[in-house]
Amino acid sequence: VNVSTGGLNLTFTPSTTHPNSYAFINGIEILSIPDLFSSATPLLVDGDDGHIVYTIDPDQALETVYRLNVGGQAIPPIEDSGLFRSWDDDSPYIYGAAFGVSYSNDPNVTITYPTSVPSYIAPPDVYSTARSMGPNARVNLNYNLTWILPVDAGFYYLVRLHFCEIQYPMVKINQRVFDIYLNNQTATKEADVIGWSGGIGIPVYRDYVVMTMGRGQMDLWVELHPYTLANPEYYDAILNGLEVFKLQNSNNSLAGLNPGARSPLYVDPGDLRKGSAKHKSEVPVIVGGVVGGFAVLLAGFCLIGMCKCQKKKMMKEGKGAATSNGPYGLSHLSLYGNTCSAASAQSNRCRYFSIAEIKAATNDFDESLLLGIGGFGKVYRGEIDGGITKVAIKRANPMSEQGVHQFRTEIEMLSKLRHNHLVSLIGYCEENCEMILVYDYMAQGTLREHLCRTQKPPLPWKQRLEICIGAALGLHYLHTGAKRTIIHRDVKATNILLDDKRVAKVSDFGLSKIGPPADKSHVTTMVKGSFGYFDPEYFRMMQLTEKSDVFSFGVVLFEVLCARPALNPMLSDEKVSLSEWALHCQKNGMLDMIIDPYLKGKIAPLSFKWFVQTAVKCLADTGKERPSMVDVVRNLELALQLQERAEESDSIDGGISDETVLFVGIENKNSDDRSHWL
Repeated sequence: VNVSTGGLNLTFTPSTTHPNSYAFINGIEILSIPDLFSSATPLLVDGDDGHIVYTIDPDQALETVYRLNVGGQAIPPIEDSGLFRSWDDDSPYIYGAAFGVSYSNDPNVTITYPTSVPSYIAPPDVYSTARSMGPNARVNLNYNLTWILPVDAGFYYLVRLHFCEIQYPMVKINQRVFDIYLNNQTATKEADVIGWSGGIGIPVYRDYVVMTMGRGQMDLWVELHPYTLANPEYYDAILNGLEVFKLQNSNNSLAGLNPGARSPLYVDPGDLRKGSAKHKSEVPVIVGGVVGGFAVLLAGFCLIGMCKCQKKKMMKEGKGAATSNGPYGLSHLSLYGNTCSAASAQSNRCRYFSIAEIKAATNDFDESLLLGIGGFGKVYRGEIDGGITKVAIKRANPMSEQGVHQFRTEIEMLSKLRHNHLVSLIGYCEENCEMILVYDYMAQGTLREHLCRTQKPPLPWKQRLEICIGAALGLHYLHTGAKRTIIHRDVKATNILLDDKRVAKVSDFGLSKIGPPADKSHVTTMVKGSFGYFDPEYFRMMQLTEKSDVFSFGVVLFEVLCARPALNPMLSDEKVSLSEWALHCQKNGMLDMIIDPYLKGKIAPLSFKWFVQTAVKCLADTGKERPSMVDVVRNLELALQLQERAEESDSIDGGISDETVLFVGIENKNSDDRSHWL
């Protein structure tokens, strides 16, 4: 806490959400330390490539959640750089068996702090140890070095990553270059520690802010992966230290679940000596346990050998088809039932590709064909069927458990669905520990790329309406075209893709859920989606319906009208959320303040009226007040017809006026009046 006054006020209040709770404290220690965050310029990780600097209020309180010495042993407070902090071992938080390699500095490398990094930021022991991915480039390209950190949901978190190259020959730029992902969002591309620090043995750190949503606990993911486009000398990544701080929320609160008991990290050598006699008496027991364990292990090896022999025998006799080494050694889609098995592939229109076919389509994953990259994996442009068909090939991270789930969901959903306004899944590959999906190629990229933070020419209003209608038709099909409603759960401008004719297609079904059965009104599930698009009713009640997609689509409609992202933390508090700010402007007749300047004078007043009414209805606070997607489609089609008539008759007359904006605001104040609603 940065104390800027003559006193410090601490308040402990019982939680209002837990009955019979009470506040208590066992002790308070106050220690004066240097300001660790005064020079921090963290980047907000929001899923966009161009990150925004997140401003930390000087008087904002932060709670230390994790402080890890990556690749080294725990550091007790007495060995910290004068601030009496504890640095824990990072190994308990590494995901799976992919530990990489840990090492310390070369004897002739001394940690030298630059003027930009005060020595109290982290002790030399943090920067003199590190964890990297390992010496095998081929292995490194097929996994992410990952840490999973449980945190309280519903807060912003400052993540501070410490770096220092400490072993030769890492002395030049572009020797080791990698990407950094936080919660499956790209935080930094082309991280080059030597490029940042200026040389070996020189520490540097980078700060990021991550948003979390929901309640209870969730996992915060930190992932590193080699960056290949720059053709670095080594395909590898490195990290020396990791800190996570919770930022107080809008209520100036840091309240969360009670933390678990800390395990003893520092052992007094005297305690070891006192226990030596006891340990001697336990030697026979330990030896017996080791011998017994060896016997069990030997029996296990024998059993595995017998199974392998039996498997070979079955394959020779033709009793079983050859299996692939899919995720966790499973056969083709054995995780996923029979969604795309050979027997059902034709009926579900899902094609199986061998890894050889995928490599041929992408020129062995040529980085020059890379379309994009994210926490889930890389997307390449490719050609199949002898170059006749262009495709987008999504190569998932095989070490990611979330990737496995999304892989399954995409196939289960898209292999059974075909619609002009849904991205088509052509096929999949599950071989040699690969999880690969093959889609139609969308030449014009995402809708977001045509709206904001782009060099592309702005879209005309008529074309924006056509894109919105196409996306709405795709969502309408999801909600009504299958035996059970399918809820997309991640509707946003980056998940609406455009083909070469700018026809809109809804994509990315990794978070989709099957809707409730006929006798139920909702699905109870954890809140998932994207910041800025969350349905408030779903967020509060964790009750998911197709009207959650309608709310998210309403945010997209205002993105189309205003050409700004759903969230912009650089704006004042009331303007950060596009949905909240747009509703405020609409109610007060001020929509002209936020409309895309390119569109001013180009929208027919009646087209504007119907479009805004549709968007406002979608953003109603409860699902019952929101229209169905078929209503949305009808009203957008009317808005398009009104625009076309005005253009044909050349009667736009300078576009919308202040009177039109004010009229729309006044008319929508009575949300129960549906006389003007188709």
